[in-house]
Amino acid sequence: MIPRDLTSHVQRLASWFPVVSVTGPRQSGKSTIVKHAFPEYAYVNLEDPQLRKAANDDPVGFIRNRPEHLIVDEAQYASDLFSMIQVVSDERGTRGQYVLSGSQNFLLLKNISQSLAGRVGLVRLLPLSFKEVSSAALLGSPNPADDFMLRGGYPRLYSSGMPLELFFSSYLSTYVERDVAGYLDVRNVTTFHKFLRLCALNAGNLMNYAKLANDTDISARTAKSWLSILESSYVTFELMPYYANEGKRMIKTPKIFFYDTGLLCYLLGITSKEQLLLSPHLGAIFENLIISETLKRHCNRGEEPQLFFYRDDRKVEVDLLDYTDSTHPEIVEIKSGQTYRDAFARHLNSIGEDLGIAVDHRFVVARVESSFQAKDAQVCSAADWLAR
Repeated sequence: MIPRDLTSHVQRLASWFPVVSVTGPRQSGKSTIVKHAFPEYAYVNLEDPQLRKAANDDPVGFIRNRPEHLIVDEAQYASDLFSMIQVVSDERGTRGQYVLSGSQNFLLLKNISQSLAGRVGLVRLLPLSFKEVSSAALLGSPNPADDFMLRGGYPRLYSSGMPLELFFSSYLSTYVERDVAGYLDVRNVTTFHKFLRLCALNAGNLMNYAKLANDTDISARTAKSWLSILESSYVTFELMPYYANEGKRMIKTPKIFFYDTGLLCYLLGITSKEQLLLSPHLGAIFENLIISETLKRHCNRGEEPQLFFYRDDRKVEVDLLDYTDSTHPEIVEIKSGQTYRDAFARHLNSIGEDLGIAVDHRFVVARVESSFQAKDAQVCSAADWLAR
């Protein structure tokens, strides 16, 4: 398997909590990481119809007749198990008893909040990061960041050598049919596919629920509901605007991004690096790459990302503010070009001064060949930023 940066954090959580839950998008490697992190634990997968029936018919016996250390994969399929896990884990009073994972994150988290609140350490496993894939020497050269931008981080793409179009077509069908269909009217499944592609066209833009709903021919209320589904299943996320600066009028509308740029490229009809580099969407995809990989870096350390963009009513904008370490915040402008120009950093100094961000924490990230110090910013190549 490709070593995952999150493994040590998952193991630490098991030393603190009686129950650990691993959530994340479908096929991000949840089953693999929990089995690798806890090789001595017994393992059951409720995808197995017989095991699922046993868990639903007799949840008491299912838990009490199994070892103290147990991994329950696809745990959302047996909601009554959560109450029994609560009872048994409270009786024992020890840490690291159960590890739960599942693909339908909304159901898994609902059951956890109802039965295991305060007893469970929650962790998100996102698709492979650039750092993880490059450390395993699975990317091409001389532009590994471009290769990763197109391919994304779903592990099966690297373990199977499957063509991108085949993988993502199957992925979307499985995702919609198994994770989403139960929340949609049957006649809306095709419309949901259209909605997902429109979200891809809007990646990196300010959210406009009314326009998104109108273009999909659904209500604004339905558009918000469907966006909630995409966020709960770790397909998309919102980047919130920074508006703690009370001296200025700030934009308060979030932007939409995708957790995986491979999926984003597929939804945009981009299936080769040549198409990607000539695409009018390259700038938005590259911005999505830098922001989603920064988010992954913090998640893989067990940190809660505090990421924002900056835009005031004069339309002065900077792509990324990282306040995850509030004592050393960073300000980042993202450019997809391979040539650096001083104009790229024009807002970094003024906004950096306003927000009290140190000069050496002001960056321009671009597709330049190598990193260097410019007059007004540190210029960071994509590969260097992603490998931090």
